[in-house]
Amino acid sequence: MTITMDEENLYAPLRLANQLCFPLYAAARRVTSAYTPFLKPLGLTYTQYIVFMVLWEKREVTVRDLCSELLLDSGTLTPVLKKLEEEGYITRARCADDERVVTVRVTESGMALREKAVDVPRQMASCVALEPGEAAQLHRILYKILS
Repeated sequence: MTITMDEENLYAPLRLANQLCFPLYAAARRVTSAYTPFLKPLGLTYTQYIVFMVLWEKREVTVRDLCSELLLDSGTLTPVLKKLEEEGYITRARCADDERVVTVRVTESGMALREKAVDVPRQMASCVALEPGEAAQLHRILYKILS
């Protein structure tokens, strides 16, 4: 079966090599998996780690705000929070004024993990072959896509 030039042009947008979504997807998977050797000694998954980054900064946040900040839905986040609570790293409490609102607070034990995780960003930087300017440019572009 011979492909004509018209067919070649018609189907060119369907080639994997012509997609923006694929390298974004593959890069995200590769970068996320590169965290594993640095997070495993801390007993954290990548999702738990990003939850902690918010909590280490804010100490207390609603589940709704945490979902918004991490771009995750509550169905994804709730099991993660439940596990962290079972391990004593966070507490969850319903708001007295509005039972629908759940507040998450990092415990002293959860804050202690911050000291153990302080080198993770530096360790990850050595895994990604980008110059500082390239990394800053990529950061801006990715947030532009997200917005």
